[in-house]
Amino acid sequence: MSGVLLLATMLVPLLMLAACLSAGARRAMPRLLWLAPLPGVAAALFAIDMPPVVLDPNRLRFTLELGRPAALLLGVAALLWSAAGAYAAAYLDRGLATERFACWWLLTMAGSLGVFAAGDLVTFYLAFAMVSLSAYGLVIHDRTARAWRAGSIYLLLAVLGEIFLLLGFAVLAVASPGDSIAIAEVTAALPVSPWHGATIALLILGFGLKAGMVPLHVWLPLAHPAAPMPASAVLSGAIVKAGIIGLIRFLPWDAGGPVLGEALVVMGFATAFYGVAIGVTQANPKTVLAYSSVSQMGVVMAALGAGLAAGQAAAPMDAAFYASHHVLAKGACFLAVGVGYAAGRRGMAWVMVPVLLLVLSFGGFPLTGGALAKAAVKDQLGYGLLGTLSAISAGGTTLLMLHFARRLAAGMEEGGTWPAAGLWLPWLGLTLSAMAIPWVLFAQVGSFAEALTPAAIWKAVWPMAIGAALVPLLGRLPAVPEGDVLIPAERAFHRAAGPLGRAADGLERVLNCWPQAGLALVLLLLAFGWALA
Repeated sequence: MSGVLLLATMLVPLLMLAACLSAGARRAMPRLLWLAPLPGVAAALFAIDMPPVVLDPNRLRFTLELGRPAALLLGVAALLWSAAGAYAAAYLDRGLATERFACWWLLTMAGSLGVFAAGDLVTFYLAFAMVSLSAYGLVIHDRTARAWRAGSIYLLLAVLGEIFLLLGFAVLAVASPGDSIAIAEVTAALPVSPWHGATIALLILGFGLKAGMVPLHVWLPLAHPAAPMPASAVLSGAIVKAGIIGLIRFLPWDAGGPVLGEALVVMGFATAFYGVAIGVTQANPKTVLAYSSVSQMGVVMAALGAGLAAGQAAAPMDAAFYASHHVLAKGACFLAVGVGYAAGRRGMAWVMVPVLLLVLSFGGFPLTGGALAKAAVKDQLGYGLLGTLSAISAGGTTLLMLHFARRLAAGMEEGGTWPAAGLWLPWLGLTLSAMAIPWVLFAQVGSFAEALTPAAIWKAVWPMAIGAALVPLLGRLPAVPEGDVLIPAERAFHRAAGPLGRAADGLERVLNCWPQAGLALVLLLLAFGWALA
């Protein structure tokens, strides 16, 4: 039964995509998108820690398995994909563009959920490539100049990340003593590999790029504002978690690693603080949320690094719990932007009350899901210098998310009508899930008695109070362009490259044509798969 659920997690979206070859099915598909992730929810509940499922064991050996951290992330990611799929059916207009969006959506979803269930290098790489490259179609959906630019930069960085991972996986396979390419076996051999340092660097670059690690984060603040609202929700909530599950699955947890762990802590907190510093200068609420995701993924990386440095076997599960709250709450925040704009000032109170609960949850307000998420990583980030940095990060997160709430409220126009049920029901359901599901699952990673003590509550409240007190100062900050470090890099490139820069512009114009871009995407994915198989 577990094998059927794991297979269905990837195959159901792909079979629905194949059904789109029929014009009738293609027209109906946008209304059915919410169904495709449901096998992933079932797998997360019933296929945990079961023996691996191996397909074609004598040749390709595609392997599917589901550990506890991956199951947690798979379950919440599938819930987000389902809610966002229902939202997309009401949000997008009918027509060929929406049908095309549904095809890209299903292909991206198959990869996004597949990375959590993959048990060997080939399966993981194919799923990772599928989610990375197919998301390009979601980013460029609106076909505006902004969307084309964001899509081109996203695709360039996605291919770069695939190259890093392909090289890292190749070295992992070569260094493994046997002929197995199961993830558990190749990572067990990593500590004694003669290419240990180079392999780790390649893996961190590949996974860190997807997770938004600074300075490889620039695709998030460009892609999120350009993509349609439901696509932004899954880009920020679910797709970045492909990088997090990669770090969880491929870091050498059994062997430990003080140096590697400390380096991850530094990179993680640098990313967390940078995301806040740039995010508070943004005016577009979707861009603010993008930089918030950069910051939050930095905290997850810091927790993983601290756990690795201390040899804590529970760190992957703790970090996965923290990331799972982000999946639901950040997805709900993105959907709230569309609901708020539709409701206008007439419905502001009905929208902003749940939004403020989500905002405070990110800061770690007591009794919210975010408070439990922060309690889950207490063993990694709750003491000493790391505890101080974590408290500063919580204050910064509060400041940034309150800034998001202000920008959302400012964007609501006079009047407005109550949004269609297809918009507000998925959003409200996701919001309630972000509040309730951490309470259901927290016993797996922590103690309610410890999380609800007066000392723990005070420890959570005072950084948030400082962050809230700084909100009035935000209006005085200079604006930073979306993409931040990419802007001077582009200018320097164009000044120095001359003809090369003009050739790159020409290539971008070619990629902006749908048939060429779509064909290039499919060919890249097939080439990567053929090379690995």
